[in-house]
Amino acid sequence: MTTAPTTATGSPERELLPTATPARTRAAVRELLRPHRALAVCGAAVMVAATAVGLLTQPLLGHIVDLVTDRSPAGSLTLPVVLLVLVAVAQGVATALGMSLVSRLGETALAELRERFVERALSLPLDRLERAGSGDLNARVTRDVSRVAEAIRTALPELVRSGLSIVLTLAALAVLDWRFLLAALLAVPVQAHTARWYVRSAGPLYAKERIATGAQQQQLLDTIGGAATVRAYRAEAGHTAHVTERSNAAVDLTLRGVQLVLRFYSRLHVAEYTGLAAVLVTGFLLVRAGSVSIGTATAAALYFHSLFGPVNTALVLLDDAQSAGAGLARLVGVVDEPVAAVAEPEPPADPADFGGVPTVTVEGVGHAYVPGRPVLSDVDLVLRPKEKVALVGASGAGKTTLAKIVVGIHRPSSGRIDVGGREPAETGRTVALVTQEVHVFAGPLTEDLRLARPDATDEELREALERVGALGWAEALPEGLDTVVGEGGHRLTADRSQQLALARLVLADPPVAVLDEATAEAGSAGAGRLEEAAERALEGRTALVVAHRLSQAASADRVVVMEDGRIAESGTHDELLAAGGPYAALWRAWAENRSSARP
Repeated sequence: MTTAPTTATGSPERELLPTATPARTRAAVRELLRPHRALAVCGAAVMVAATAVGLLTQPLLGHIVDLVTDRSPAGSLTLPVVLLVLVAVAQGVATALGMSLVSRLGETALAELRERFVERALSLPLDRLERAGSGDLNARVTRDVSRVAEAIRTALPELVRSGLSIVLTLAALAVLDWRFLLAALLAVPVQAHTARWYVRSAGPLYAKERIATGAQQQQLLDTIGGAATVRAYRAEAGHTAHVTERSNAAVDLTLRGVQLVLRFYSRLHVAEYTGLAAVLVTGFLLVRAGSVSIGTATAAALYFHSLFGPVNTALVLLDDAQSAGAGLARLVGVVDEPVAAVAEPEPPADPADFGGVPTVTVEGVGHAYVPGRPVLSDVDLVLRPKEKVALVGASGAGKTTLAKIVVGIHRPSSGRIDVGGREPAETGRTVALVTQEVHVFAGPLTEDLRLARPDATDEELREALERVGALGWAEALPEGLDTVVGEGGHRLTADRSQQLALARLVLADPPVAVLDEATAEAGSAGAGRLEEAAERALEGRTALVVAHRLSQAASADRVVVMEDGRIAESGTHDELLAAGGPYAALWRAWAENRSSARP
C-alpha cells in the first residue's frame, strides 16, 4: 500500500506522486533481493569469515602483553607477531571479497528498481504527471535515485561489516569472561535510546525535506520555463519571492537535519565513555582478584575500544539509511502505482478497423483542471477524414487542452470524444501528437527515428527525412544518419529537432495527427521550412493543428476559432475573413505585426 498523494505546500493544485509506507518499502526491498539469495548468502558468509579472522588481533596483542609482563625471551614474540601479520592479510583479502559481493548485490537490486521505476514512470498518464508537476518526478529521478545509489555503494557494505563486527566482538568478550560482556553492555541502553530517538526524529524530517526539494525544483522549472511570460507581465518579483520561499523551506529543513546529527553524535560519545570505563574497572577488579591475566584484561579493553568504530558507523549510517529510506519510499511509491491507474501501452491499431482514415467527433466536451474553473465548455467539433482543421485563438482560450483531449492525454470532465467509433484511450497509435517541446534522445540519429517504428529500414528512414525536408542536413552530419545526437552528442537546432519529430510522425504513420504549435520554436528563419514539412507530414491524415502562425490557418481546410473555452466561429479562411468576426480581427493584427517586423 502507499500513502495518499500529497499536495505541495503553497500549491494546492499540485497532487504529488505517492510515497510508499515503511512496511511496503521493506517488502519491496525483500522482493528485489529474493532472486539473489545465493549471492546474499555468499557475501554474508565471506564477511563473517573476514570479521572472525580480524577478531584474533586482540587476543594476540593480549598474549604479547602477558609475554612482556612475564619477562619472556624476545624470541617468544616472533610467533604472535607473524600471526598478527597473517591475520591482517587474511582479513584484508576476505573483507575486500565480501564487500565486493555485498556491493554487487546492492547494485543489482538498484538496477532492477531503476528499471521498474522508469518503466512505470513512462507509463503514467500524462495528466497524472501534470498534476504532480515535473519537479516532483525530476526530484525522484535525480536526488532520490542518487541518495539510494550512494547508500547502496557506501552505506550498505559498511553497515553489514559493522553489524557483524559488533555481534562477533560481543561474543568474543563473553569468551574472555562473561563479566566483560556485562560491563560492555552498560553502553547499550544509551546507544539504543539514541538510535530510537534518531530514527523517530529523522524519518519524518527527511521525508519533509524531499517534498520541499521537489516543490523547490518545480518552482524553479516553472519560473525558468516561463521566463518570457514572467518578463512580459513584469512578474519577476513575485516569482523570485516564490523561489526564495521554497528555497528557504528546503534550507531550513536541511539545517534542522544538521542539528539533529550533532545531537546524535554527542549522545554517542556518552555511551562510549560509559562502556569503556566499565570494562576498564572490571578488568582492574578481575586482575586484582587473579581471575584473569593482564593480557586478557588488555584484550577485553581493546575489544571494546574496537567497537567504537563499528558502533558509531552503524549508528551514523542511520543518517544515510533514513535519507535513502525516504528516497526509496518515493521510488517505490511510483513503482506501486496501481495498474488500473496506469495507461498501459496499447498495440498499434489497424486503420482498416476504422474503415481507413477515421472521423473524429467531439460532442459537448467540457473540462476543468480545478473544480469550478472550466477550461472548456460545450465544445462540439467534427474532423472529417483527411481534413486539416486549424485551431486558433488567444492564449488561454483552451486550444491545447482540446488537443490533449483529442489525443487522449486528458479525459474530458463532460461530453465525449469519438475516434472512428472508439474513445481516444482505446485507439492505440491511431492518434499521434507532436508539440513544440521536442526531445532529441541521446544516441544515433537512426535509433532516435526508430522510436516511432523499430522495424523501419534505412531506406524508410531516409524517405521519412526526405518527406519533411531533413535528409540533406541529416546526411551532411559528421557520420551521416549514424551520428550521435542529443545530450553529449551533436546538438540539433530547434527547427531541425522539430523536423526530426515530424519524421517520426511519418514513420509512425497514424491516420490522425494533432500538432500543438509544432512549428512555434523555429523562429522566423525556419518557420516557412517547418510549415512545409508539417504540410507534407500531414498528407493523407485527419489533422488538428493548433496554429501558432496564422499562415498555417490560411492553408487549412477549415479554421476553428476558440474564445474562453468555447468555439466562437468555424469556417474556411476566406469565409471567416468575409464574416469580419474574431478570426478577421486576429488576422489583421497578425498581418500588421508581420509588416511592422519587416526591415
